[in-house]
Amino acid sequence: MSASAELIQKQLDAYNKQDIEAFLACYAEDAVLATFNSDVTFSGIAAIRKRHEDMFYEFPRNHAKLANRIDLGTTVIDHEQVERAPGGDRFEVAAIYTIKGGKIVRVDFARAGAV
Repeated sequence: MSASAELIQKQLDAYNKQDIEAFLACYAEDAVLATFNSDVTFSGIAAIRKRHEDMFYEFPRNHAKLANRIDLGTTVIDHEQVERAPGGDRFEVAAIYTIKGGKIVRVDFARAGAV
């Protein structure tokens, strides 16, 4: 497994444990989250922290299952199946991670069914 894939797996594991500090440790200070082929939705580590703290509070049993991973070195693409709670909302997402200097600098999300 490449260093980039290891970083993304570490981030996914922290996400599933809702360990905000371990999760954010994977991101650069100026990282951004964006909707695929659209605008940046969150910019900077403080905004990413707030987004995830709110989500972890609202969905304390949220879990993302890795369906497939493509490792291209500085780009890693995960196909994830997300379940907000057992028996709750479910959706699929492709998360396209860009890595620089051993940190995630950008994530573009393509959600199934989105146009």
